[in-house]
Amino acid sequence: MEIIYACCCGIDVHAKTIVACLIKNGSKTTRTFSTMTDDLLKFLDWLLQEECTHVAMESTGVYWRPVYNILEGQVDVMLVNAQHLQRVPGRKTDVRDCEWIADCLRHGLLRASFIPPLEIRELRELTRYRTTLTQELTRVVNRIQKVIESGNIKLGQVASDVMGVSGRAMLTALAHGETDTKRMTEMAHKQLKKKKEELGRSLQGRLTNAQRWVLSDLLQRYTETEDAIKRVTERIDEEIKSSRDPFVREAIAFADELPGIGKQAAENILAETGVRMSVFPTARNLSSWAGMSPGNNESAGKRKPGKTTKGNPYLRRALCEAAWAASHTKNSYLSAQYHRLARRIGKKRAIVAVAHSILIILYQMLSQKEHYRDLGLHYLDQRNKAAIHNHLVRRLQSLGYMVTTKEVPMAA
Repeated sequence: MEIIYACCCGIDVHAKTIVACLIKNGSKTTRTFSTMTDDLLKFLDWLLQEECTHVAMESTGVYWRPVYNILEGQVDVMLVNAQHLQRVPGRKTDVRDCEWIADCLRHGLLRASFIPPLEIRELRELTRYRTTLTQELTRVVNRIQKVIESGNIKLGQVASDVMGVSGRAMLTALAHGETDTKRMTEMAHKQLKKKKEELGRSLQGRLTNAQRWVLSDLLQRYTETEDAIKRVTERIDEEIKSSRDPFVREAIAFADELPGIGKQAAENILAETGVRMSVFPTARNLSSWAGMSPGNNESAGKRKPGKTTKGNPYLRRALCEAAWAASHTKNSYLSAQYHRLARRIGKKRAIVAVAHSILIILYQMLSQKEHYRDLGLHYLDQRNKAAIHNHLVRRLQSLGYMVTTKEVPMAA
């Protein structure tokens, strides 16, 4: 096979050590370094001394990140999906693994994974932390609900949001030992004022001292997590404002135009994909990388349903949440698409399909720097107008009706 790189290196990365195989002019040299920063700097010095130009390593958990950070900007670093490095099983050692990576790199057989620029990686670190905090907040709310249900407090059956202003005031009173339901119902605000009688009945429970203590601690944790989310959100805003790439702010504004996507969802999505779509040749490449494309499942000339591929879990979650929100919007193309598909393939698959559409639309908007133009609620029906007409006529005829149709102009 043709040699692409005269001097290159393959790295087998672990938590405590890295094993590197350097191939230069056909000869192989293998060395082991620890993952401490001083040893990684020695590893970099060795590569520069040997005039190594290209380095490849597997994407092993988070262990590749410190190695990548040290090598970035000094040599051409290639992060490779572990699935693309499958080799014949047997006699597996760390030395053989790094030699295999180096050999594949030397002959140009590796395909680099997408690594966003440093600014986007910094933003990604913050948005992922915010996502983790939001999930923790949800878990705390669920624990609070379980505690009060155990004490036969039915606040969740009356108040739509247990952790709203009214609900939190009542829960705090319960945690502090309050038993007077009339006094607690006076804490109701807005719409809950109309449900004072039901609130009084729902608050007639029997919380034990242990349950009151747990409730008090959970309320404190909820407040702390909520404050942490506010702090990281402010930090994300600062990161975006100080970005050296002005298109970051513009891209978030573009994404915010889509139904189902708000500012926070736009930040979460673009922190994963980046804002420069030129790194993905087509929208299909982006969809495949995100794990939103259905896999191929064909046998004997017949296509069968395929599952989506594995991809970025943070991006997938953000897109599916946006798709669910978009499905509840009125008079939008995405809402029409969801309801059309949900009848045929089910709600969950329909959500994934809408999430795929959102990603494709976002790719086109950012690539062409164009604003979102909604196709409208009736676009899919108008596109297949004749087929829908014939289908509905046949359905009525099968029920024993004689059908005649006449076209009338649609209301604007």
